[in-house]
Amino acid sequence: MTTATGVRELQVREAINEAIRQEMERDESVIIMGEEIAGGAGREHLGIVDAWGGPFRTTVGLIQQFGNQRVLDTPLSEAAFVGTAIGAASTGMRAIAELMFVDFIGVCMDQMLNNAAKMRYMFGGQVKVPFVMLTRIGAGFGSAAQHSESYYSIFSHIPGLKGVAFRPLHRQGALTAAIRDDDPVVFFEHKGLYTNRGPVPEESYIFPIGKARTVRQGTDVTIVGISKMTWIANNAAEELAKEGINAEVIDLLSISPIDYDHVLESVRKTHRLVVVDEDTPVCSLASEICSRIAEEGFDYLDAPPSRVTSPHTPVPYSRALENIYLPNEERVIKTVRGLFR
Repeated sequence: MTTATGVRELQVREAINEAIRQEMERDESVIIMGEEIAGGAGREHLGIVDAWGGPFRTTVGLIQQFGNQRVLDTPLSEAAFVGTAIGAASTGMRAIAELMFVDFIGVCMDQMLNNAAKMRYMFGGQVKVPFVMLTRIGAGFGSAAQHSESYYSIFSHIPGLKGVAFRPLHRQGALTAAIRDDDPVVFFEHKGLYTNRGPVPEESYIFPIGKARTVRQGTDVTIVGISKMTWIANNAAEELAKEGINAEVIDLLSISPIDYDHVLESVRKTHRLVVVDEDTPVCSLASEICSRIAEEGFDYLDAPPSRVTSPHTPVPYSRALENIYLPNEERVIKTVRGLFR
């Protein structure tokens, strides 16, 4: 649906697909590999005709357009295809690897930690690693502990990696920026946002990595959201406004590097901080942001920086427990109220 000249309404999954397609058309060195990213396409000789484009349909149609030399449907070995993609990136390709769920990072962590993150440094800058890992985060679907985590804080801890967890409005431009970046980037897609729609320019564009954005202006408290948690923060801010509390909401967008300056500038105005983070609390982004603001902005604070996170447990399979597990608007509102006592 076109809403203005050169702008259409797209679902998040459609915007991701289009960003990959545009970059593959623009640059023949861009390749993508992963499990089931082509479905059964290219296997007609086996009687299989399926162009579904993976379980989340973000790669639909790519193998038909670019062929199986640039769209590689891999065996079920994350260690193998992530390592292959990193190796390809270090030798001149721009490689994308799709890790179906971030929970699977354990089986390819060596490739990320000791190869992708370190090669450029170990070779004195003579090697570039233009590599993107596309992966999914997010609970709320009854998918149990091994398919529901939000482990972005792990990657924020590793020097040499960049990471982004963008909201739908800027997701296409952020992915384009990630593909064109000469450093490894982990791109987190929240499963709960795939069907969200938003305006997307028809022409390829770039949204810079490393910058946060204020999505709601306020004067009384700063609420920082990450990925889907920005929606939780916004909803909470609307309810708080009915009580006379004017909350400013920041979408963090980039988990490495983190835009501390943007958060600090907001806290100088509001004097209070709450970070809403779907990840578990220990060594989390929420903890890191609260710590940094306490160190650099202590004199601006009228209350302790506070966190709203998931508990320090694996994601439960029970839907009733999962609903309790996840941060929600009520917990954010309760936390904000506590800062004014």
